Amino acid sequence: MLRCHARRGVSVVAVQAALLASSSGVFAQSTNTELPAVTVEAPQTGRAKPVTRPSRPRSASAGRAARPVTPSAGVSASTPNRAVTASAARDGLNQAPTGQTETTIYRSQFDNRPAVTVADVLRESPGISVKQGNGPRDIGISIRGSNARNGFGIRNLVIFDDGFPVTQPDGLSRSDLIDPRAYAAIDVIRGPSSALYGNYATGGALNFRTRPGGTIDGVEYGVDGGSYGYLNNYFAAGKKVGNFEGSLFASDTRGDGYIGNSWFNTQTVNFLGTLKATPDDRFTVKIINNDLSARLPIRQSLNQYYQNPFQQGCATGVSAAAGCGTVTLFNNGFNATAGTDKETAVQAGLGRNDRRTIVGGRWEHDFDNTTTWRNQFVFDDRNINQPTGTTSAIGDFPSYNFMSDVTKRGEIIGLESTTFFGAFYNTLTASSDTRNVMPGGNATLGSLSSNLYSQTTNYGVRAREELKLTTSLTAVAGIGWETTVLKGINTAYAYAGPTGITTTTLTTADRQFQNTAPELALLYAVNNEWLLRGRVATGYGTPQVSNLFVLPSGQSGNNTQLQAQKNLGYDLGFDWIPNNTLKVSATGFYEFFRDELVSQATPVNSPNTSYTFNAPRSEHRGIELAADWKFSPGWRFMAAYTYLDEVYTEYVENITNGAVFSFNRAGNKIPGISPNELTARVGYDEFAGPLAGLGGFVEVQWKDSFYMDNANLLKAPGYELVNLNVHYKTELVSDTFRSLNLFLEVRNVFDRTYVASANNIANTVTAAGLQNPASVLANTTGSIYAGSPRLFVAGMKVAFR
Repeated sequence: MLRCHARRGVSVVAVQAALLASSSGVFAQSTNTELPAVTVEAPQTGRAKPVTRPSRPRSASAGRAARPVTPSAGVSASTPNRAVTASAARDGLNQAPTGQTETTIYRSQFDNRPAVTVADVLRESPGISVKQGNGPRDIGISIRGSNARNGFGIRNLVIFDDGFPVTQPDGLSRSDLIDPRAYAAIDVIRGPSSALYGNYATGGALNFRTRPGGTIDGVEYGVDGGSYGYLNNYFAAGKKVGNFEGSLFASDTRGDGYIGNSWFNTQTVNFLGTLKATPDDRFTVKIINNDLSARLPIRQSLNQYYQNPFQQGCATGVSAAAGCGTVTLFNNGFNATAGTDKETAVQAGLGRNDRRTIVGGRWEHDFDNTTTWRNQFVFDDRNINQPTGTTSAIGDFPSYNFMSDVTKRGEIIGLESTTFFGAFYNTLTASSDTRNVMPGGNATLGSLSSNLYSQTTNYGVRAREELKLTTSLTAVAGIGWETTVLKGINTAYAYAGPTGITTTTLTTADRQFQNTAPELALLYAVNNEWLLRGRVATGYGTPQVSNLFVLPSGQSGNNTQLQAQKNLGYDLGFDWIPNNTLKVSATGFYEFFRDELVSQATPVNSPNTSYTFNAPRSEHRGIELAADWKFSPGWRFMAAYTYLDEVYTEYVENITNGAVFSFNRAGNKIPGISPNELTARVGYDEFAGPLAGLGGFVEVQWKDSFYMDNANLLKAPGYELVNLNVHYKTELVSDTFRSLNLFLEVRNVFDRTYVASANNIANTVTAAGLQNPASVLANTTGSIYAGSPRLFVAGMKVAFR
């Protein structure tokens, strides 16, 4: 269940303890106010005596601030909350920053169901959209449509794991390393957030929180298995011993896939350990490693999807069934003089072989009970070998990220305050190759197509002040300043004649961007039932170095004129909790973009898979709704709904076919954005009697149709899916075993065929300058992956003492 975040920086351990003590939680779509006093281990001289938390649930929007505490709770509503330490307040900036629209998805929402990918979990939050990426757990995650216009990976939001950044300095995140079974909670922070999180946070941020060792307190082993050869063996171990607390998660996941050439094998390890070396010093270590070996199908055109959505009968190009995707490979590995061969993904051996290793360290020092200094360093290495089409991307991308900041809890002119100031530096230097794939199977490599030397560096400062103006009114102001330096040398290779005489073309880039991002927020607790919130904030995101060297045709060339995108966003919302059985939250937003970075798919046989351009002006607006209603004992209804309306307001697209033809896209919908998305669930859990622990739910997922091109001529179809779940949990009376969890889930009960991913495609014109109609665009390949047909997944987890 989505729990509200009514805490002004309550520590992760304290929150987990509250969760374990509660049989159920509530959703949290928030902009945060002040918590009722909570006891934590942070004694302060002369602080008010902590009191017991009121029995009513926390606000659906309370992030780190809550509604006034009533006198009956044992404390005056005007009493400052002295129980929150500076360290806990700093943790809250990654979990539920005061003033931010935010939702936290807790483990209890997905512990009793399959969690194959992070998409299975994030749908519980409004504002989130997901689409299948290039691999089994590679999911394109969007906040308010932020990543829907990109072809692969995750962009336009920043991701953390226990507060450690897992977005590299070039702005790229990949979800391959995320096994949802590892996590206790996921914080979804929505809206422009560059004041706090810096470059690329135009859409917001995600923070994944692993379980502290003390909450595991032993060993757990689980196994999930189901249709299409899916099998996930995982275990978690954790303990708190003296001043040390640690947890370790590991999983081995594999499957055959439901699309031809989509088998996978991936292993993940995630470790978190914290040592309280002295009363004032804490050291934390984070280690994540993911190895991925997967085969990859070819993205289809819309017509191919209708013909053969799961790409069956695609063993070779010669015998391929209708609807099979193919690539054209040079027989000699460098040009067409020796002929070409049209091959399917199975025949060519397309896939991914990647490794991701992250090692982070954090030192926190308390100068006193009100001031904490935090220093954090992260080494993040992404090593890739990706023959995904006519070419293979090969490279190693090591990055380094350092942050240092100070958080102080105190008073300013008698008003309770939290002050934050920090500085940061991160850099990534890499040399990556693009090589031709040639016939021979197993992704046989031919000659070099291009080499890219790239360097991305970001550095800057950020400051933030949270001030409680009255018992009911909280104000937040923040600002971030950042310099980004992009340097690159792209060397494109061309081969002439049968001997392959080589010519090279060099394109260089040396760009520097300076960005400033302010934000302001106000929270007003009308009474114990209503919380009103408003926010105005800015975001920015620079292009990736590789974007600077790809043309609309997918060939290497000069695209170095790209600008940084910027957005200014307004949020206005409320949270209503009339009683313990009903929570409703709503947020409306309006964002104005300048130079929005938009990507579209390039032709399937080109060396690069996507092209990026700036749309001078665009507008994003929408509504986010969340509801949690316990309408009868044991029964519960939960829903997360998102409405998006995103349009170009200034953009002229130039399309070349001999001559250059211009088309005004102002007023057109931005492609890739589904206007309506809904996840709703009705469930029942038995809490007493011989069937205690037995439960189930029915879930509906709805995604509306959306445009695939800038001219708004072609739409990807929408879908409605129904999932059915039965689960059981019981505590075991044993010296060895603690508990047993079982579940069975049927997904896509009615076996709908649907589009799980549709990358934007380029419009084309005739020689006369007329735009080709939808019937022609429907044959453009490189866009679509089908979603899974009906599947069954069962799981078991045993906890040991």
